[in-house]
Parts: sequence; C-alpha cells; structure tokens
Amino acid sequence: MTIEARSMLLRAERPISSIAVARRRSPWALLRYVPNPRTTPFTFGYLVVLLATTLLLEFADPAVTTRLLQLSSTDAHNLWRRPLTSLVSSAIWLPGESWLPYVLIFAVAVAPLERRFGARTTALVFFSGHIVATLGTELPVMALISAHVLPNSAGRWLDLGVSYGFFTTAGALVFLLHGRARLVALVAMEAFVAAIWLSDDPASLDSIVTLLGHAFAAHFGLLVCGPWLRARNPRPGPDSAG
Repeated sequence: MTIEARSMLLRAERPISSIAVARRRSPWALLRYVPNPRTTPFTFGYLVVLLATTLLLEFADPAVTTRLLQLSSTDAHNLWRRPLTSLVSSAIWLPGESWLPYVLIFAVAVAPLERRFGARTTALVFFSGHIVATLGTELPVMALISAHVLPNSAGRWLDLGVSYGFFTTAGALVFLLHGRARLVALVAMEAFVAAIWLSDDPASLDSIVTLLGHAFAAHFGLLVCGPWLRARNPRPGPDSAG
C-alpha cells in the first residue's frame, strides 16, 4: 500500500465531526416540523380547511357568511336545535382572526402529537376535547337560561373556533413531557389561557364561558388524554412530543 493510499484510508476512518454534520443539516432538518400531507395529514388538512373558510369569510357576501356563522355556532340555542351540525361545523371557522398565527399554533400544539401517534388518534383527541369542552360550558348556560338566571340572549352569542381542540392536544403534549420541561410547558399553557381571557372583555359572560372552556379543554388533555396516550404508547419515538 502506498503512502498516499494509507493516508486516504486513515482520513476515511476518522469520525465526522458532529458539529459539522449539525451545521450542514440544520436548515433542512427544521422542515420536517412543518405540517405537510405526508407526515402530518390531519394537521395539514385542517389548516387547508381553515384557510378555505377564512377566504370565504373575506370575500363572500357578508349576509351569507353571517348566516353560516350563526348556524355553525355552538351556542345554547343551536346546541338544543341542531347539536351534531353545530358541534362539527363550529370547529372550521376563524371569525375575525388571521389564519397565519394558527399555522404556528398547529405546528406547535397539534403536529407533534400526530407525528408520534398518527392522524386518527390526534383527530380523536382534538375533537373529543372540542366536544367535551363545548358541552361542559354550554350545558350549564342552557340550564341557567331554563332557570331564568340568565336571559335568553345568553344562548345566542357566537361560539366558534378551534381553540378547544388545540388546547386539548396541548394539554396532552404537556403530560407527555418529563421533569422540568413539563413544568415549564404547563406554566406556559396556563399563562396562554389567562392571556386570551385578559385580552378580551374579562368581565363579560361570553369571555368567562370561553375562559372556562379553554381551561376545561387544556386540563381534559392533561389529565385524561395524556395518560391515555401514554398507556397506548409508553415508549417515545424519535419525533416524540418532547
């Protein structure tokens, strides 16, 4: 073996610096966390639906969109008359809100769960939280209206959006973390719930109901969905929630 060949062989056997590898891979490695139809079809598809309904609200006839929102709302009146329709359709609208922030929210709070547990399980967690939190807040409102504690107008405010669903998935993700990371994520989630409430009219009845719905959804994910997911898959994979 010549001296030149021996030198090339020695260089080939040397381990490649992990720092060099990380630097070369980091710009592209981040792309796997962006929702896409291959790795996170539920998250990606949901964002497409929300984009479509947001564009509809922007460009369609206001009279038509107002009627659609009224029919989709999960207020007490609609839940009594059309419970299934309102429960499903209420989760596809972002009235008065921008679509882009929800891309980040879904990338952080929904996509990690889907990469670990799959689209069907993530959809089950998301929609179970949406339904449970909606019923947990609106059924007491219906009871108070029937008891004449609240006026009939309290059963007709617009109750729309996806926040109950993603707070449920966020709560489940918090449970799946460990140690200090779980504590930090829990504080961040509780602070986010409080910030949403304070940014609205915190003394109004609809804001209080929304606050209770957010808290209910987050803790349903933390105390029910998280343990259920851990029992289904106790061994975290390479794309785990952490």
